[in-house]
Amino acid sequence: RATRIKLISFFFVGLRSMNRSATHIVTEFVLLGFPACWEMQIFLFSLLLVVYVLTLLGNGAIICAVRCHPQLHTPMYSLLGNFAFLEIWYVSSTVSTMLANILSKTKVISFSGCSFQFYFFFSLGTAECLFLAVMAYDRYLAICHPLHYPTIMARRICGMLVSLCWLTGFLGYPIQIFFISQLPFCGPNIIDHFLCDMDPLMALSCSPAPTTEFIFYTECSLVLFFTIMYILRSYTLLLRAVFQVPSAAGQWKALSTCGSRLVVVSLFYGTVMVMYVSPTYGVPTLIQKTLTLVYSVLTPLCNPLIYSPRNKNMKFALRNILGRMRIGQN
Repeated sequence: RATRIKLISFFFVGLRSMNRSATHIVTEFVLLGFPACWEMQIFLFSLLLVVYVLTLLGNGAIICAVRCHPQLHTPMYSLLGNFAFLEIWYVSSTVSTMLANILSKTKVISFSGCSFQFYFFFSLGTAECLFLAVMAYDRYLAICHPLHYPTIMARRICGMLVSLCWLTGFLGYPIQIFFISQLPFCGPNIIDHFLCDMDPLMALSCSPAPTTEFIFYTECSLVLFFTIMYILRSYTLLLRAVFQVPSAAGQWKALSTCGSRLVVVSLFYGTVMVMYVSPTYGVPTLIQKTLTLVYSVLTPLCNPLIYSPRNKNMKFALRNILGRMRIGQN
């Protein structure tokens, strides 16, 4: 009897190890992206490459202007420079992989590469929400409390807010990434998306992980809800102060600036909330991909156009940089 028990125990141990090795056979994923004919793929590659280069140039110009021009060494421009730096990495976390996959015949991404993309994409997205809230707070203080602005938004406090945005964004997802990496993936390994997102990864897992999904979506919902509510509150108070300005020209200038910023914020938050707050069951995959393109590719392109051309100091700094470049070339 003892021999039988040992044989049965060895059998179940071996069976368990075989099942474990069988469920972990997926070591890479296939990102389908936007399946189409080769001519359409080339057009999409060219369009994404142009958008990517323009995004890098626009945000890179903001960083250079903030660093090189002494007039821009203020809290507002420090926030704007950090935000531009974040946008460069945010768009690079998705578009670089998309460009490589479009020209690739296999469209393969490794398991570790998928995990890293997932981590950086959501960490940078969370940091972007926090930066948008801090930038709205900065503008509220500058317009509604101009006398107290230098004291409240001092360099030390601005540096603390910037550090808090970066740390909160990058410390919020390591636990979820760890648990997702421990899930068994036994195939298929095809992700019908252009990036490693939560829903496609959970759909490929052999065992459900409701706790991990609940924590992830709860965290996303809280970040989105609290930041958008604070942004809307700040801009509401800001607009109320603008309407008290006696000059009609001053009112129009402030309204146009706030309106353009609110359009980009609404575009970003609207598409993100559709993807991570509201249920996406029944939503066609093409619509989900398009919405993801809007907040991950389009908004980083629009932000330099919104925050730079309307600012006199920024335009002056950019002109100086271009002038120095021309002198250096001559």
